[in-house]
Amino acid sequence: MKIKILLVDDEKEYIESLSERLKLRDFDVDISFNGQSALDRIRHCEYDIVVLDMLMPTMDGMMTYERMKAINPKIHVIFVTGHAQIETAIQGMASGVYDYLIKPIDLGELIEKIKMAHEHKLVLEEQKRHREKKSEETEIKEKS
Repeated sequence: MKIKILLVDDEKEYIESLSERLKLRDFDVDISFNGQSALDRIRHCEYDIVVLDMLMPTMDGMMTYERMKAINPKIHVIFVTGHAQIETAIQGMASGVYDYLIKPIDLGELIEKIKMAHEHKLVLEEQKRHREKKSEETEIKEKS
């Protein structure tokens, strides 16, 4: 199954170009040009990874991220930032952001981080299933 990605950036031409380049590499990609649009998409669609620009008008990346986590706590986010926002990106990682990249983005590095974030997400989901199964087995044994 393809990795489903949401790209969020207010630079329309840039994000459209990046989307096409990722689609050519067999990713399933949607785009949003602002934080509110991204939140609307998160409410209606399950994404594996969100690539989120830190510096956007109206709702910045950190605020968008916090609201995304409230909607879907297991979402994996990669921040995209300029040099001036590195401290904020690091703070975001302390809040649960998976990783960050500095603009201009190297496509190979982005793809590598997307794959790593997706693998991390799969591992967490498997661990959760394992814990739930163990819990169910324990309950059954206790009832016997």
